[in-house]
Amino acid sequence: MKKSITGLIISLSLCVIYNPVWADFVVVVNPKSPTTAISKDQIAQYFLGNTSTFTPIDLAEGSPIRVEFYKTITDKDPSQVRAIWSKLVFTGKAKPPKQFSSSDEVKKQVGSDINAIGYIEKAAVDSTVRVIYPAN
Repeated sequence: MKKSITGLIISLSLCVIYNPVWADFVVVVNPKSPTTAISKDQIAQYFLGNTSTFTPIDLAEGSPIRVEFYKTITDKDPSQVRAIWSKLVFTGKAKPPKQFSSSDEVKKQVGSDINAIGYIEKAAVDSTVRVIYPAN
């Protein structure tokens, strides 16, 4: 019993000490895009292949920002997102978003394509993109 209580105390202490801070993200489009605002549900539709008004630009799998984006916007974890895209690709209904390894690369791609939509670290925002959905 004493070992169980000690283990519980240690586990709780580690949870308090290890509290990862997720990077804030924002959803961005090309500054010339006529879109000025967008809902969370609309964003989810683009990034889950349900509509093609925008061309979604994704961060690479394993990126903490990507994990947080999909969790916040779609309520799905990485394996669920992979399963959705596998089905869409297999049935020929959609192509998955292009993936880039950094917010700067996503920003560059969105800045060069008026139909692109992406998400980046809030700190990476500059005049090459326009924020249409703040995460927080």
